[in-house]
Amino acid sequence: MKTQTFRHVDYLWDEQKAAALGDDQVGLFLYRSNLLGADLRITNYGGGNTSCKTFEQDPLTGDEVEVMWIKGSGGDIGTLTRAGIAGLYTGRLRNLKKVYQGLHDEDRMVGLFNHCIYDLDSRAPSIDTPLHGLLPFKHIDHLHPDALIAVAAAKDSQAVTREIWGDSMGWVPWQRPGFDLGLQLEKCLADNPGIRGIVLGSHGLFTWGDTSYECYMNSLEVIEMASEYIAAKIAVKGSVFGGQKIAPLPPEGRQEQAALLMPLLRGLCSSERRMIGHFDDSLPVLEFSGSHDLAKLAPLGTSCPDHFLRTKIQPLVLDLRPEADLSDPKSILKQLEPAFEQYRKEYAAYYQSCRHDNSPARRDPNPVIILYPGVGLFSFSKDKQTARVASEFYVNAINVMRGAEAISSYTALPRQEAFDIEYWLLEEAKLQRMPKPKALSGKIALVTGAGGGIGKAIADRLAEEGANVVLADIAEDRLQQAATTFKPDVAATAVCDVTKNASVKAAFKVACLSFGGVDIVVHSAGLAISKPLEETTEKDWDLLQDVLVKGQFELAREAVAILRKQGLGGDIISIASKNGLVAGPNNVGYGTAKAAQQHMARLLAAELGPEKIRVNTVNPDGVIVGSKIWEGAWAEGRARAYGISVEELPAYYARRNLMNEIIYPEDIAGGVFALVGVLGKSTGNIINVDGGMANAFVR
Repeated sequence: MKTQTFRHVDYLWDEQKAAALGDDQVGLFLYRSNLLGADLRITNYGGGNTSCKTFEQDPLTGDEVEVMWIKGSGGDIGTLTRAGIAGLYTGRLRNLKKVYQGLHDEDRMVGLFNHCIYDLDSRAPSIDTPLHGLLPFKHIDHLHPDALIAVAAAKDSQAVTREIWGDSMGWVPWQRPGFDLGLQLEKCLADNPGIRGIVLGSHGLFTWGDTSYECYMNSLEVIEMASEYIAAKIAVKGSVFGGQKIAPLPPEGRQEQAALLMPLLRGLCSSERRMIGHFDDSLPVLEFSGSHDLAKLAPLGTSCPDHFLRTKIQPLVLDLRPEADLSDPKSILKQLEPAFEQYRKEYAAYYQSCRHDNSPARRDPNPVIILYPGVGLFSFSKDKQTARVASEFYVNAINVMRGAEAISSYTALPRQEAFDIEYWLLEEAKLQRMPKPKALSGKIALVTGAGGGIGKAIADRLAEEGANVVLADIAEDRLQQAATTFKPDVAATAVCDVTKNASVKAAFKVACLSFGGVDIVVHSAGLAISKPLEETTEKDWDLLQDVLVKGQFELAREAVAILRKQGLGGDIISIASKNGLVAGPNNVGYGTAKAAQQHMARLLAAELGPEKIRVNTVNPDGVIVGSKIWEGAWAEGRARAYGISVEELPAYYARRNLMNEIIYPEDIAGGVFALVGVLGKSTGNIINVDGGMANAFVR
């Protein structure tokens, strides 16, 4: 088997890996699926579908029966496993033709798929199931490659299909996915025996093969042919999208403008629920958003259903110069608000003009995709993954428009067709099956000292409760190690020295570019120096004041600027100490700094409360196990102050609190979550997490 050479897709088939699967056809189908899903030019996350057919023994009759294995509803071919597929009796699926009553019967047919289940561990069958089941081939790919959708969305799609592939490819006009589309594919094959695949108008591609490898190669070859055809057209045309109208800023300028603007956009997009953002300034985005044809093409919307389900029917284009001065948030907000209001009104009008009597309620009318010519693309959705995937899908839509315009001209789906997909009752049912949001879903937290100890435990807890987190720490090695414990699209990192304003600004810039802004700021970075007065140096004093007090001030100042841009309120949490209320011996520098942190929090709470920016304090005490500050001199100093050994410290601290409990970093994290996730109307408060130290009771 020779490695194939392709210019527009990646050949990823590994003969050794495939051979290791032997004759496991389901394993080979999953392997093929993962390879196809690894290339975003072929299909996006959650897009497309793949299948294979095998012969299995019927558990009731013992007869040999044909079973189709197919990606289940809501799955992703790039990450598909056996747990994500459905296994159905092919014969039963085909017998559904006997009871199908026409287009009005589509929703009922989906329920009947469950009567065709062979594998009782199956994922819910997807709407694409009959499209695969009514075709006779052993291995089938249904993909959404940019090049094929460009052909499918071109004005003269059927003629172009014949020009590229001659009689070897079929073509069916646009139709919403469902049982009838499966019948159309079956008819197309019957009318054109021997074809290698079918182009679906405005939608995508079907290809097949007798083996998984043959199917894989067929898919790549068909996509490559379309890609070469479009490349040749673009070469002749010389430019795309009518040429450049607005030149992009240099990369550093784009990043700076995006970081300044994203909190404002996030606030505007969060009028119904908090959104998480994503920024993309890739070449296709800059080429399209800065082109002469932007005004013509952007309002048309996307063509492929998988695209606009994630991007909404059309983007919002900002009327801002790339180099616009964004230093005055109030002025910029005043410029942006009318465009958002108009977008919401147009979306509401689209809903009202297209809705049916049984349509689901109107969804969030805010834009998902926002284009800033010369700077890039912003996407906002319920979580980072969804926002990122929406951005990827819109880049695919841009590529489709480029290809279709190079071929002839781009055509989008009619608005009513788009609405019927977006508000399809089956799509609504899928949304209703999604897990309910967690307590901190849609929120963004920046935690200092997150490389380990208490800071890492806080970041872990906030992420567990649904937040996106920016891990900030002065030690890059600890930071990178800590980041490996988070799932994709959850955490970002920022090397941050809280004593330096520029470093703090840079950390918040990471938060804005990564997620769109910030909602929760936790100052957990710290150090501890335990010395009697005569041994406490000026350097000791300055270091404690800088990290604990000045650091808190710098964080609060930068955080509030972003929180005000968003207009969504927020939380600032100071991780102080019992020592700020009542300190042990030999503790003048540390205790004073912790008291300053506590008082600063009180002052900020009073100042910021009217803006719904809540400022609270968590006081740990005796957090020895897992805490970074107990590594070294501090532990030695506290042990000396109490006349015990370092090894005796955990038990000593546990014995001195009322509950006789050892306090762990996770306990402090619980205190933080209580303040940001439960006590939504609490500000200016102190929560002691110390097992009960009577002399440190706040009241």
